[in-house]
Amino acid sequence: MLSRLRHWSQHLTARLPAAMPSSCALCGISNDDAICAGCHAQFFRQAQHRCTQCAIPLPAISATAAARCGDCLKQSPAFDATIAAIDYAPPIDRLVLALKFGNQLALAPLFARMLRDASLHAQHSPLPACMTAVPLGSQRLAERGFNQALEIARPLSHALGIRLDPHLAVRLRDTHAQSLLHPDERHRNIRHAFIASHDAIDRLRGRHIGVVDDVMTTGETLNELAATLKRFGATRVTNFVFARTLLK
Repeated sequence: MLSRLRHWSQHLTARLPAAMPSSCALCGISNDDAICAGCHAQFFRQAQHRCTQCAIPLPAISATAAARCGDCLKQSPAFDATIAAIDYAPPIDRLVLALKFGNQLALAPLFARMLRDASLHAQHSPLPACMTAVPLGSQRLAERGFNQALEIARPLSHALGIRLDPHLAVRLRDTHAQSLLHPDERHRNIRHAFIASHDAIDRLRGRHIGVVDDVMTTGETLNELAATLKRFGATRVTNFVFARTLLK
């Protein structure tokens, strides 16, 4: 199924305009920025209210400055906060696939800039002491040639003035793609998939850690990684995700 997903994403990204520095990544018109003003106004509307812990959009009637969704109130995840730049919906999903499977690495700084802006507006969440990225397994990294989360984390850490520590955790095994699994299978798939690096304990102890990823769906991967980081001494974990799905 993973091969079919790659084929499908490559078909979609082939239809994207070439992501040149002087053209919009969505419509392809000549533009000085990665996204033109028209596409930005039409497609990059930030959700007004999100759960402060998992970033799922909340109805305005139930949202406050520090609101959490019912799921997080019922069973709090291991991470403490999540900052999301945008909802995962068309045509934003095509940009994510273009970075992840289409090798359009020039999109990573755009994702980082949007996450920086979302971070600066998230007054409920203090900035972490250091930042890392969700690690890929060795086989997936060899196949893809890069870690898309780390490509976003590099310019984001620079923009926020936060030290990047990409080797805080490692993935012990390659897991099945979470997006291809039934929700009931995702927890079993990712359980015990991470461990702190052998030399990272002192860098974790008592620290607030930021974790970067491209997309957050159910949050199982980020929850497992946060639990691992806390087990090895981190006191707080904040997720930085470019896109958040509308449903868990």
